[in-house]
Amino acid sequence: MHTTIFLLLMLAFLWLGRSIFIPFLVALFLWYMINVIADYFRQILPYKNNTSFLGHLFDWASRILSFGAIGFTIYLFATHIHPMFAQLQSALPVLQDKLLSAMNYLSGSLGISVDTHILPNFTQIAASVGASAASIVASVGMILIYILFLFVEQETFRNKMKNLFANKRQSKKYAYIIESVDKNMKRYLFMKTIISGLTGLFAYAWLRMIGLEFAGAWAFLIFIMNYVPTIGSITACVLPVLFALAVGPSIHLAILTAVGLIALEIIFGNILDPKLTGKTLNLSTLAILVNLVFWGMIWGVIGMFLSVPLLMVIFIITAQFDSTRPIAVLLSENGKIPDIRDDE
Repeated sequence: MHTTIFLLLMLAFLWLGRSIFIPFLVALFLWYMINVIADYFRQILPYKNNTSFLGHLFDWASRILSFGAIGFTIYLFATHIHPMFAQLQSALPVLQDKLLSAMNYLSGSLGISVDTHILPNFTQIAASVGASAASIVASVGMILIYILFLFVEQETFRNKMKNLFANKRQSKKYAYIIESVDKNMKRYLFMKTIISGLTGLFAYAWLRMIGLEFAGAWAFLIFIMNYVPTIGSITACVLPVLFALAVGPSIHLAILTAVGLIALEIIFGNILDPKLTGKTLNLSTLAILVNLVFWGMIWGVIGMFLSVPLLMVIFIITAQFDSTRPIAVLLSENGKIPDIRDDE
């Protein structure tokens, strides 16, 4: 009884506090992304292990380059992708009508009764995504403040955690947990971004080659949705195919769109992704899907994007304590979880 009440209170706390948690987690995500890119630049810059003035100078240079990379991505979105999405959004009602007419035509030709209610409502989908994007835009100031203070605090964070616990053994355990979360999260985000970026680039080239409208917008959607496990990849493939089916002069454009995007998802999503992130993610597919639905219900689209990193953190933490170790076993893919760190 007490456990049920506690869980209900926790769910209410997460839902009611979403206006605070979502901006902070988005800031944390961007802060991690900047650090991931900075780590890459730091590896190719000289004095990467030097603690002298030049070492610190090149360390800050790597961060500036990472800020520049993210800023360039935002610039491309604002100047190229956003106008395409605006045009696409204005075409959604027409797309919905054409898709409905196509389904009615197929139903009459084949003599098969098809329930039109199963068709995706593009206007509602766009409204939902737009509402999530608008909430993030409205919180830009708070997100930037969070990012600023995360960078200010990151230099002293390890020392704070070291001195937070009087017990040396306990301090080392928590330090190990934080280090494991940091290492696995950076590796996951870096590899996922590379894979999603490559998928988006090849998708753009393919869609441009076959002549599908709004190729840039669809490629950007594919890049973003690849952060959402399973459902994201399916959605990123289905929507352009439906669009091609509705606006194309024949069914051939939809077939070419489907073949190309499915091939890319197989190559990058089913072959490269597991190989490159397999050592990081030892998570059950069922656990990922349940986690995806849970955070989607609590925090909407943003919750879906953050679902895997949140599950990874829960998995690493629960694996380090005897009382929560069974939870980590259930969350794991093969039942094998990291050994408990027990430093003396």
